[in-house]
Amino acid sequence: MSSITAPPDITEPTENESHVTSYPKFIGRSLWLATEGSFAFYAWMTMLTALFLVGANAWANQVAGGMIGTNMTDQVSWGLYIANFTFMVGLAAGGVMMVIPAYLYHDRKMHDVVIIGELLAIAAIVMCLLFVVADLGRPDRFWHMLPIIGKFNWPISMLTWDVIVLNGYLLLNLHICGYLLYMRFLGRKPNPTWYIPFVMLSIVWAISIHTVTAFLYCGLGGRPFWNTALLAPRFLASAFVSGPAFIIVSMVLIKRLTGVGGLDQPIATLTKIIRVTILVNLLMVASELFTEFYTGGSHVSAAKYLFFGLHGKTALVPWTWTAIGLNVTAALLFLWPGLLRFRWRPLLVTACVMAFVGAWIEKGMGLIIPGFVPSTLHEIVEYVPSQLEWKVTVGIWAFGLMVFTIAIKTALPTLKHPAEHSR
Repeated sequence: MSSITAPPDITEPTENESHVTSYPKFIGRSLWLATEGSFAFYAWMTMLTALFLVGANAWANQVAGGMIGTNMTDQVSWGLYIANFTFMVGLAAGGVMMVIPAYLYHDRKMHDVVIIGELLAIAAIVMCLLFVVADLGRPDRFWHMLPIIGKFNWPISMLTWDVIVLNGYLLLNLHICGYLLYMRFLGRKPNPTWYIPFVMLSIVWAISIHTVTAFLYCGLGGRPFWNTALLAPRFLASAFVSGPAFIIVSMVLIKRLTGVGGLDQPIATLTKIIRVTILVNLLMVASELFTEFYTGGSHVSAAKYLFFGLHGKTALVPWTWTAIGLNVTAALLFLWPGLLRFRWRPLLVTACVMAFVGAWIEKGMGLIIPGFVPSTLHEIVEYVPSQLEWKVTVGIWAFGLMVFTIAIKTALPTLKHPAEHSR
């Protein structure tokens, strides 16, 4: 083993060693695991770093020049950033689809790899917070909503509820993953008292983060497009499509690149989950369309703009029909019984990518922008993301993928030898 790839000279912790000395060793070993790798790993991280730096530079220009650099206006004040924020909340919540089979139904195979879903939740919440910061015109004034030094406006403001549930979910998953990986490093069996209650709480919390986000929209009385009782259930249904879809692709790549075994059964379980959730999501979308177009309610104008355009304004129409095509095609592929056969694994990955992108469009551009068109003064002002917004968005996605990659690298020994680290 070369000096580049060799582990640092860190002695293994003794059985009675104090946490004061063993924890720094754990941090050192984790840093080594996160940074050593093959040429492909370094190429991947270099590409993500370059994309992140491009996004960081674009955000710096946005802060210096103001939000005029974006294509958001007084009429359409939420754009690509909030669209991605909404989707990322669902991606974080979708990780619970691994936790439920593992801990509530005692699925042993899922139990061994459940940490992938928990690490995805951490990376997704980090991206959520970054998209919120990017959407702030003056991020330096964020302290005004902090408790004690500012005014938190809790429990009146739905925004403060969102801050609480998102940061709470992040802390829960950081504790669960950190504790399990630390116990693996010490070579000890984790004490259920220190993580099982938090796992059970995280299941409820995962549902709450997307429910509160939905309430943030449907509680705005001046935006009739969002005033539907189905918004929160739709958010959860699409989250339970995009989250498992991303995890399936991740596990396929992990198996192919690292040789980790025991992933076929979890992949099959998540595929069966998507078979149900993607149909539930399509049913809810169909119910919304029937209510809007058949009855001609107060928000039919926004729906018409979304699907067919209004008065020659059709910026969102290609996005909408692309999402519908991707979602329907993905649903048909998931319903095909042969999809779980190993030789059709590339087709499974294709179906997951289609479902993921379809959910991103549906819950992002297809949800946020129509809420502002027409405006409360019945103006039709179209919104198309600027180049600066795309750069910032790509940079945040790159940073999130870096966090997820590093986290998976750190947890890789647990995935390779699950029996040694039974939870």
